Amino acid sequence: MRVVDLLRLVRDNKDISGDELKSFIAAVAKDEVPDYQTSAFLMAACIRGLSSELTVALTEAMRDSGKVIDLSHIPQIKVDKHSTGGVGDKISIPLAPLVAACDVPVPMISGRGLGHTGGTLDKLESIPGFNVNLDIPRFCQLVKEMNLCLIGQTSDLAPADKKLYAMRDVTSTVESIPLITASILSKKLAEGIDALVLDVKAGRGAFMKDEASARELAESLVRVGQGAGLKVRAVITRMDSPLGTTIGNALEIKESLAILRGEGPQDSTELTMQLGAEMLCLGGVANNLENARNKLGAVVESGAGLDKFRELIEAQQGDPRIVDNPELLPSANQTTEVLSDRNGFIHDIDSYALGVAAMKMGAGRATMEDTIDPGVGIEILAKPGETIDNNQPIARLHHNRAVHGIRSEVKAAFNIAQEQIDIAPLIIDRLGSA
Repeated sequence: MRVVDLLRLVRDNKDISGDELKSFIAAVAKDEVPDYQTSAFLMAACIRGLSSELTVALTEAMRDSGKVIDLSHIPQIKVDKHSTGGVGDKISIPLAPLVAACDVPVPMISGRGLGHTGGTLDKLESIPGFNVNLDIPRFCQLVKEMNLCLIGQTSDLAPADKKLYAMRDVTSTVESIPLITASILSKKLAEGIDALVLDVKAGRGAFMKDEASARELAESLVRVGQGAGLKVRAVITRMDSPLGTTIGNALEIKESLAILRGEGPQDSTELTMQLGAEMLCLGGVANNLENARNKLGAVVESGAGLDKFRELIEAQQGDPRIVDNPELLPSANQTTEVLSDRNGFIHDIDSYALGVAAMKMGAGRATMEDTIDPGVGIEILAKPGETIDNNQPIARLHHNRAVHGIRSEVKAAFNIAQEQIDIAPLIIDRLGSA
């Protein structure tokens, strides 16, 4: 089929075959389709949508545009986790070693932060020496030997996704549910995993700003993932207020270590245990969530999860001493406390505003070319639902440059009211494979 004929059918919401779509994506990946025709496809798919069957075909075509990792030599069920991104979301870092310590292999390929959301790779790289750029043979070796490895996407994994993602950004087609679904799942399928747990976030600090949009994305990810042969569970979670008590790379590593010791904040600990339990169930080592949580609790109590993280750091050339001495992590030269200006109760904290403030301090990137300052960030000293007094510290800024304007932005992000409110549960819903 000529490209122009395929574009007309997508534009008019007419039937095309999965094979025809796969041929088109293969040609896109080989630079055999002009950018203007690729852009036309993205706009037509964004406006008209794609059926579940075509989204499966698009996902598989993007997966097959490059190398697909073969982990079939590892007999256990390989399980990964993906988050749609949020503020203070460091969950992958304590989660992966806890699950691996329960004998479920976790081959995890993660991304970098951009804008108000942080990236797992940037956080790991705040550990002195930690190498996220291992090649695929070494990645496979570590998953086999220690059930765990965390790296970044290589150039030969789902290259069609990189090309389409860059064009979506400049053609105003980022919000398309089928295109988001194919982008996320194509990279995960290329990892060679058998099962996937998805943390789909809803709220002002998330990509999906409301629960309905998050649910639509979660349903699409489950449906298409299962259509492509994965066992998939999606958990819809709130991202109105930041997760945990830290925003910033080394600060979030410290919080991750606290979670592994059983001393972490309630919300980030709860989400780690919830997602970990889902992974153990999909991985076949637990037959229900209660049993799975007991297993995770045991590896926290015994220190096996912390030992697995130490093993991971050493295997990926980082300094394992940070596990026992977090003060070896990078730190900022200055700290400044942000004070409340009234008595009352914390109703909520604007996670988007704090994410942007942390980015301005150097904890994140406005563009992919920006340099991360690993030691800077924001420590949250008061959480929603807590009582607050006038002049009480509500946040602590860790910084290496002036923060006069940022201090005001952080203060304004805390909504303090006179009446106490009930805090909505972190977990909104669960969808997908039993």
